[in-house]
Amino acid sequence: MSSSAPMAPGGAADSIADGVDAEVIAGNQRVFTGRMGLIIAAACILYTGMHIYSMNVQPIETWVYRLLHVSGGLMLGFLLFASRPLRDDAPAGQSYRLTEKLLLAAAAAGILVAAGQLAAMFLADDRVVTGALATKHLYTFGYPLIAGTALALLASWMAPARGRGRLGAADTLLALAAVVVGGYIIGHADFLRIRAQVFPHVNDMWAAVAGILLILELTRRLAGMALVVIVGLFLAYGFVGPWLPGVLNHRGYAPGRFFAFIYTDNGILGPTTAISSTYIILFIAFAAFLQASRVGEYFVNFAFAAAGAMRGGPAKVAVFASGLMGMINGTSAGNVVSTGSLTIPLMKKVGYRPQTAASVEAAASSGGQIMPPIMGAGAFIMAEITGIPYTEIVIAAAIPALLYFLSVYFMVDKEALRNGMQGLPRDQLPRFSALARRAFLFLPIVILVVALFLGYSVIRAGTVAMAAAAVVSWFTPHRMLLREVLYALELTARMSLQLVAVCAAAGVIVGVIALTGIGTRFSSMLLGLAGESQFVALVFAMLVSIILGMGMPTTAAYAVAAAVIAPGLIRMGIEPLTAHFFIFYYAVMSAITPPVALASYAGAAIAQSDPMKTSVESFKIGLAAFIVPFIFFYNAPMLMQGSWFEVAHVFVTATIGIYLLASGVQGWLFGRLGWPLRIIAMAAALAMISGGWVSDAIGFAAGAAIFLVQRARPAAVTPARRTG
Repeated sequence: MSSSAPMAPGGAADSIADGVDAEVIAGNQRVFTGRMGLIIAAACILYTGMHIYSMNVQPIETWVYRLLHVSGGLMLGFLLFASRPLRDDAPAGQSYRLTEKLLLAAAAAGILVAAGQLAAMFLADDRVVTGALATKHLYTFGYPLIAGTALALLASWMAPARGRGRLGAADTLLALAAVVVGGYIIGHADFLRIRAQVFPHVNDMWAAVAGILLILELTRRLAGMALVVIVGLFLAYGFVGPWLPGVLNHRGYAPGRFFAFIYTDNGILGPTTAISSTYIILFIAFAAFLQASRVGEYFVNFAFAAAGAMRGGPAKVAVFASGLMGMINGTSAGNVVSTGSLTIPLMKKVGYRPQTAASVEAAASSGGQIMPPIMGAGAFIMAEITGIPYTEIVIAAAIPALLYFLSVYFMVDKEALRNGMQGLPRDQLPRFSALARRAFLFLPIVILVVALFLGYSVIRAGTVAMAAAAVVSWFTPHRMLLREVLYALELTARMSLQLVAVCAAAGVIVGVIALTGIGTRFSSMLLGLAGESQFVALVFAMLVSIILGMGMPTTAAYAVAAAVIAPGLIRMGIEPLTAHFFIFYYAVMSAITPPVALASYAGAAIAQSDPMKTSVESFKIGLAAFIVPFIFFYNAPMLMQGSWFEVAHVFVTATIGIYLLASGVQGWLFGRLGWPLRIIAMAAALAMISGGWVSDAIGFAAGAAIFLVQRARPAAVTPARRTG
């Protein structure tokens, strides 16, 4: 433990988690101070405040609200995040090369002309009405906007790395372009609702193209290239479809209709943005209030006090703490960075290999996304898409989530047992008795759950829970006053930008699916390939969910996968709740599935381990999550659908099966297991997890046989004691 941790009179640390709630600064993130810092902070606070006001006080018209959400997010995103990593040691001055100056001048001319024309449209009430000439404002708005946006993008890519406190000229122009795009569509929304799908004006197309370019660029800056490539393939499909064979063929679309349609509530302003502008930003605000009041720090301290002294203690802390933090965090990788910066070094200290430490944190953080009651906002998204009540969804999620975390816990325990690892000394851990007296800090989550079960809307319950986080802070040394509340609102905006971008990018995919009908045809293809086999269909669904989830946060991955895959599964007779849970689990687990495993890569960066080896080990530790969805498809009681006896039977036998699975994977049951016994243990585990009486008997018999074999060989290898 760091020697800087404050120590209580009795010797135990008051807090081992100091700083875990601190904001993580990305490599390309700007950090402003002084007047510019105040301006950006005020813009962030207004952005969050607009959402909370609209959701709770006075609703804003749907298109306007969603456009403010997307355009405001784009504006803040370009101001706060550069196109490449920034330098902490950059010189104070900011020089521009000749090529960059020329690009910036041309970009500024185009975007400013378009902004001036947009202002004139509003002031003179001279909008582009339906039926207007194709050239109306084209040379003063459409062409200048798209040319200026493209040149500003090019200038931002060519700009050298500069200091964190400097606002980039190209990015300022891109932020202005985002405002112009949003302003144009807001001003013409009453026309676009009708004409975008049939006969859009050419300016509609150029505004939409500029907006899509901005969305993809911000997605690249905040989430990497994977989603950008996927969106690019879908956009290309919109034009090459007439030349593709079979179910991929479509009649083709004029560019104007195609792009204008994408930027309506059938695409970018559709279900993904509806979710990100309500549930996601609301629960990011909830997480930000917990972070600002340092409740997240309490969660981690609580986990250390409860499990830090056990064998392999820091790994078990990672399981507990990441479960608590991950369920309120919208991204697995984000949770790895926040809690992993503390738990990974401590795991290495007690003897875990760097890649194992990183993989444990990645697996646990990903599991937080399937942990009720919040599920990283997944529960609310599923309720919105399916119409199934929230309460039914969180009840159904309970057993699979518990099984997953039990599996990860058993995995790390077996690793520690096999290698003789110890926990952290008790005098270096927070005192459980002191933390237990502050258990009221769990009240915001309790209030959220109770409010939802009492029938409050998700928005009202989330707002009450957010307020509760501020209230309970008054009983701690970290009271939330006006300054802390404003900081939480500012932090909400910054934390939400990645999800705003990726949900808007996912909206492009949804729009292409809606326009081309590929979703329906894909469902037909799925049915055709699977024939009458639901199992084969589920395997296809698993693969597609994982592929779509590579590089996407859980929420966006699930929303897209649900649009593409779920209809086909439901048409095959699979219950909607089961189909959507199945898709959701694999979308979540894509974060630890090689070869693109963002949560594993984030952990590897902290642990300084090999990213690919870390992702493989994360996959191994999270193996239960790849098995359980097939089990609850065949065994409805695992989703709490059945009598209490059936549910209890499934839970007990599946828990034994999970234990055997961890034993087989780690090669240790009551002693070291050779490969023949490991294979038998894993086969017994699958039999026990499946939940049938016959399979349970087979699994139990196999487990008993392993026990007897090990008892007959008392000279099993004794674990070597490892201390670091």
